[in-house]
Amino acid sequence: MIRLLLIILIALLVGTGLSLGLTYDLGYIRISLGNYLIETNFWVGLALIVVLVALSVFTLNTLRRFREGTGLVANWVARGNERRARRRTTQGLLSLAEGNWPRARKLLSSSAGHADTPLINYLAAAQAAFEAGDHEGVDDLLRKAYESTPGSSLAVGLTQAQLQLGGNRLEQALATLLRLRKESPHHPFVLKLLKNTYLRLEDWRELSRLIPELRKRSVLSEKELDDLERQVWHNLLERAAEDCEREQKNRPEASLEPLTRLWDELPRFVRRDEYTIRDYARLLARLGDEAQAETLLRKVLRNHWSDELINLYGRLKGDQPDEQLLVAEQWLKERPNNPELLLALGRLSLRNELWGKAKGYFKTSLQLKRSREALAELSRLNAHMGEEETSIKLLMQGLETDNGLPELPMPKA
Repeated sequence: MIRLLLIILIALLVGTGLSLGLTYDLGYIRISLGNYLIETNFWVGLALIVVLVALSVFTLNTLRRFREGTGLVANWVARGNERRARRRTTQGLLSLAEGNWPRARKLLSSSAGHADTPLINYLAAAQAAFEAGDHEGVDDLLRKAYESTPGSSLAVGLTQAQLQLGGNRLEQALATLLRLRKESPHHPFVLKLLKNTYLRLEDWRELSRLIPELRKRSVLSEKELDDLERQVWHNLLERAAEDCEREQKNRPEASLEPLTRLWDELPRFVRRDEYTIRDYARLLARLGDEAQAETLLRKVLRNHWSDELINLYGRLKGDQPDEQLLVAEQWLKERPNNPELLLALGRLSLRNELWGKAKGYFKTSLQLKRSREALAELSRLNAHMGEEETSIKLLMQGLETDNGLPELPMPKA
């Protein structure tokens, strides 16, 4: 009530002031515009100015509302595009999972521009293109993926390398991974993919250089790393032996320096590995240096027993066959019931032309373990000693046992 009285009072005061002002002559307003002259009473001019100001304010407010309305429309359109992009992305991923590569690629790539995460869309579309066999399309989509998201070099590069490996594009994959390794030298997945690439390229030398980093970063388990290292050095030794063989064809007196030098390069763990020692000794024997192979195995067997290595030891011809036999007989005192050692002793006895002793060793070995090697050696020895019937009988028994022949009636001789 008081507020209403105040408004009425103010209105009366304003009205009184205006009425007094209108009765009082304040002069006139004169405006010259070129050839035009405008003259008007002060109060009329003031009214015109007020009207112009009001029109200006109204026009500005109208323009502002229009701009705001346009922004709302744009936001509404943008939200609609985002909703459609999410829906098409979901449909594209489902098509990818279902193996519908063309549909997946189309949906994922077309919706990438309005997707929340365009990188995922392009990477998944690249996978679809790869499955469809379009390698050029893969490269184009990966380029778009890289351009769509700053800082995506590693993710895009890893995807590219995996797809290149999957497509058997090994040289391209290697180039991609070497670039990624420069960017992230210790990244475990980069190292793992690089290992797989070297394996498939059979680049054993580069793989041998990579293994210490794989071990340091725990990229593989200890067992996997040990197996990988054995495989790498086995192949390097084999290639070194092939180089020696080629050199010997041109120069029979050529040394085995490439092979022996590589043996010296082997890590301590590998040089103590039974299977690597066996491979190296076999290669030495293959290249004609059985004496060096025999010396190596003798040193190893003194401290580390191996049935496989003693078998190989019995096959080698050392510089002193009689001493070689004596050394093996010393081992027999510690292992009197070892069939592999007895087999090796039989062969060493043959090398020393001790026929009876060899026969005894072969028989004892067969009693402990019925092996094809011992059976064949004893049968061969019997045949050369004039015991053909015994030799044939042993061979027949071996054939029956090895082939699991059933007991059947046979004609009498």
